[in-house]
Amino acid sequence: MSKVKQKLRRGGVSIMVQLISLLGSFSIVLLLAVLNGSIGYLCAMGVTLSGALGVAKVLGEQISLSYGGIIALAVGCGILRGLLRYIEQYSNHYIAFHLLASLRDKIFRVLRKLCPAKLESKQKGSIIAMLTSDIETLEVFYAHTLSPICIAVLVSLSVFLFIFFGVNPYLALTALLGYLTVGIAVPVISSGALQEAGVNYRREFASFHSYFLDSIKGIYDILFHNAGEKREKEVNRRSEILLKETKKMKDASAKAAAVTELIVTVFIVLSLVVGIALMRTGQLSAGKMIIGVVAVFGSFGPVIAISALPGNLTQTLASGDRVLNLMEEQPAVEEIRNGSSIVYEQLDVKNLSFSYKKNEPVLKNICMHADKGEIIGIVGESGCGKSTLLKLLLRFWTKNSGEINYNGMDIETINSDSLLDNVTMVSQTTYLFDDTIEENLRIAKPDAIQEELERACRMASVHDFIMTLPDGYRTRVGALGNHLSAGEKQRIGLARAFLSGRELILLDEPTSNVDSINEGIILKALAEQKSRKSIILVSHRESTMAIADRVYKVENGLLSEINTN
Repeated sequence: MSKVKQKLRRGGVSIMVQLISLLGSFSIVLLLAVLNGSIGYLCAMGVTLSGALGVAKVLGEQISLSYGGIIALAVGCGILRGLLRYIEQYSNHYIAFHLLASLRDKIFRVLRKLCPAKLESKQKGSIIAMLTSDIETLEVFYAHTLSPICIAVLVSLSVFLFIFFGVNPYLALTALLGYLTVGIAVPVISSGALQEAGVNYRREFASFHSYFLDSIKGIYDILFHNAGEKREKEVNRRSEILLKETKKMKDASAKAAAVTELIVTVFIVLSLVVGIALMRTGQLSAGKMIIGVVAVFGSFGPVIAISALPGNLTQTLASGDRVLNLMEEQPAVEEIRNGSSIVYEQLDVKNLSFSYKKNEPVLKNICMHADKGEIIGIVGESGCGKSTLLKLLLRFWTKNSGEINYNGMDIETINSDSLLDNVTMVSQTTYLFDDTIEENLRIAKPDAIQEELERACRMASVHDFIMTLPDGYRTRVGALGNHLSAGEKQRIGLARAFLSGRELILLDEPTSNVDSINEGIILKALAEQKSRKSIILVSHRESTMAIADRVYKVENGLLSEINTN
């Protein structure tokens, strides 16, 4: 298997067929674009052919049109060409932009299904590149590839038939040979040279985009650790690699374009030679020879457009492959819609085992339970599987064996929406949108009133801080919450959990970024909530475990209850 084929999951033809299958109802608009484009190009040829008809009439050829009629034909063809060209371009871009909007919607739906399990291993920069650059690249396919190919076929066939029956079969066969060479042979040969360059360019572009985005996100940490020079060198190195791949692609495209122009010139000269030869042997009059040769001269535009496609098409195929791969990717867990609904009362975990990779167990035969009104503590070394256990309780991953029962019902039989209506989690890293604190809180409860927001924030020990800000709850947090400290973001995340009103709250290191005073306030709030909720608290701090009714320890993938008395 070639190097390029290893990088593309599917072949170029397969990618194009799948992209075409996405057209759906837009196929009618594509047909309109092709018809208008074909007739429009024939009208453009009609302008020059009108001149050829005039010359042929002067040379004595029997032309039924008068000179005035020939002039009217030329003017009419010119006007009609402009109108049809506009309709063609409008149709193509109507398809492209509406279909790309539909594709973005489909990709977001796929990402929603893949969240959060599979997206944990995907680079966010690569996904952003797919939603922006890759989708925009597909616009080339829908607006500048599909209809030009169809137009080239229809125009070439029309000119061939016109010359074959109206001028001379030999001249028509010469033109056909030129069409096949420029429209099929050249693109096939050049695509082989351009495909690897295009795939490499898209891969390096996505890699650079992801690395550069990470560098911007982590700019503070880079500065704090004086790693700017090293990071800059790596950015420059990756930029140079991307530049080299860009040059390779552009060089290959330029060579292919030069070869195409050379071959077109050869066939134009060949058509002229054949026309003169036919005229000298008496098989063709001078007037018809001029009409036929002018028709051939003006008919190579659509096939030249096809020969130029591989330069852009290689990038399109690479982008299409990446988009189709994502759309076909299966989620780690399927959403449950026809199961049961619950109102949380208790949780029982029995003999639960899980591994990310085969024969590498993370959790083994885990047993635990939690009732409403309890705070359960879980401790253990970093990387022992504490966070994984919490994600299994939310069904972010599917357990390998054992049971996770809510109110006696297995988690695999509970509707996903119902599960998330009863269980929420505060992770170690709280994501804040570039919006106000108020709107970031309302993600947990969109219809929350101001009193509810303030009550939740007081419980999370963040209300007083918010009130010191210039705009209070309407203060914008900045991109990625950069206007707030890690501890402040974490407390807002905890306030979200309180605001949501979920009956089971999973807390993954909720006090890791706060000082001892704020930790005490948060723990006091948790203790006050336990009468109405279940709280499972993961932490490495012994002081945090002081409020727990029972404490479990995770070690070597096993869970055991420890005596805290």
